[in-house]
Amino acid sequence: MLYHFNAPITSHPMRFSTISANSLPMLLVSLASIATASGQTAASKLNPNEPLEKYNMPPAYIYRLETSPRMISPYGVFVSYQVNVDAQGNNILGDAANEPSIAVDPTDGNKMTIGWRQFNSVQSDFRQGGWGFTTDAGVTWTFPGTLENNVFRSDPVLDSDETGNFSYLSLRETFYDDIWRSINGGSSWTRLTFGDVSGGDKQWFTIDRTNGTGHGFQYQLWSTSGNNWGGRQFSRSTDDGATWMSPIFLPSSPVWGTLDVDSNGNLFIGGAANFTSPFWCLRSTNAQNPAVTTTFDQVTQISLGGSLDFGDTINPGGLAGQVFLAVDRSGGPTNNNVYMVASVQPTGFGTGTDVMFVRSTDDGLTFSAPHRINDDPINHNKWHWFGTLAVAPNGRIDSVWLDSRNAANNLDSQLFYSYSMDGGMTWSPNVAVSNSFNPLEGWPQQNKIGDYITIVSDNTGGDVAYPATYNFNPSSGQHEQDVYFVRVSPLGGATPTPTATASPTATATATATATVTPTATATATVAPSATPTATPTPRVTPMPRSGPSARPRPTPAPRP
Repeated sequence: MLYHFNAPITSHPMRFSTISANSLPMLLVSLASIATASGQTAASKLNPNEPLEKYNMPPAYIYRLETSPRMISPYGVFVSYQVNVDAQGNNILGDAANEPSIAVDPTDGNKMTIGWRQFNSVQSDFRQGGWGFTTDAGVTWTFPGTLENNVFRSDPVLDSDETGNFSYLSLRETFYDDIWRSINGGSSWTRLTFGDVSGGDKQWFTIDRTNGTGHGFQYQLWSTSGNNWGGRQFSRSTDDGATWMSPIFLPSSPVWGTLDVDSNGNLFIGGAANFTSPFWCLRSTNAQNPAVTTTFDQVTQISLGGSLDFGDTINPGGLAGQVFLAVDRSGGPTNNNVYMVASVQPTGFGTGTDVMFVRSTDDGLTFSAPHRINDDPINHNKWHWFGTLAVAPNGRIDSVWLDSRNAANNLDSQLFYSYSMDGGMTWSPNVAVSNSFNPLEGWPQQNKIGDYITIVSDNTGGDVAYPATYNFNPSSGQHEQDVYFVRVSPLGGATPTPTATASPTATATATATATVTPTATATATVAPSATPTATPTPRVTPMPRSGPSARPRPTPAPRP
């Protein structure tokens, strides 16, 4: 089903907010002469060239904003809530939002923030750093505006420290980035990084939340493409992102990956070689030492059974997914396990992707054989894309991804969920948690719906941010890209807030030495395309919570 709030379609002058959420008019440059032109064309796997992540098209002139009721999309016991809404809680017609990153206050799961790529008009690929926040566990959202009005920004990555302070890493058009901080639940942000001191295309970061010498440190990784540092890819901040170490090279140059820290303060980086495969896991035991330049003492090659995919049918101008690495800090039997997941195209095939997972139980020295998380019959015409994962404080692993298994056209996608209670040795049956949508509609002058989705897990479930095209714009005759929040859990749907507990102080472990796309109307309902396999107690309204050889491909240019 797809539900809207009961509100009529309305029109009003365009209003956007400053960083402190005060509204003011925006003066935008006219783009009428190229209203239907695209600054980008669909990328080909044989020629995956895209314009650099820089100012490409000016903002489109907008005479007024039209709105429609905000989308609420139930699917069984799972409910997706639209995040990018106006001050009245309505959907904004004619804009686009994608590539969401979520952060959750670990002391109060009712408080969350999501950042995304905000396109004020689909008539221009000019994008900004959008964000929204919630104080009621994701049922309602406030979208104050963008980090800086009319400043080109992309690749949002958000995280939280152990006290609930949020950080927002944002890429500028120059391929440098900066950190913004919120100490009030995401309602406002303060820029901490000034100058061209860090960053590059497809940057990612993590915060050390352990009690060791690296407590509070931020570690950042970026690509070798769209790189101002001669190929250097890594930096560290010891003061919440205000200043950064001079960037350094990474062994094996992993790209399109992420980072995490184990309970001993050791840093792990996961990424892909050659923008495809094989995959690498890097470990540093001294990144937590502010007196030395970070070095990496362990480099492990990994097989995920295939290669990263980009410029393909499911997301022509972007990735089918990147590499996500997460470390277990539960203090239990699986403590310090290292996990990696990615949507990969199986070796020897030219279509389709699977969500593949590997695990290490020896500090990243060795990894298991790849395990396929999506449990549908093998069909290389199906896409299981944007795979990601998170580890809960109790050690449960949650994974979500977009999935076309139920689509006759092999493209329409749903969000799917699976979890593991035994350190990734076995996985629960896959469950669809959203309605189906068409990912090829609502493109904002670039042929993609972003490059990733994200999840943050707690002891009872996971909070997910993902893009979808449930809202229909009658003026364009297409569905629109918007950002949604959904709560997933082994029990299904909303779950009560777990009691906040102190992070466990794990005993140090030995370190290995090793050199039907729904048409949205004010009261529209659409039957779900599949029935979830789980049979949890229905809760419609969430209660607020207190290797293979690398396949040769040309190196891609930086992608938005």
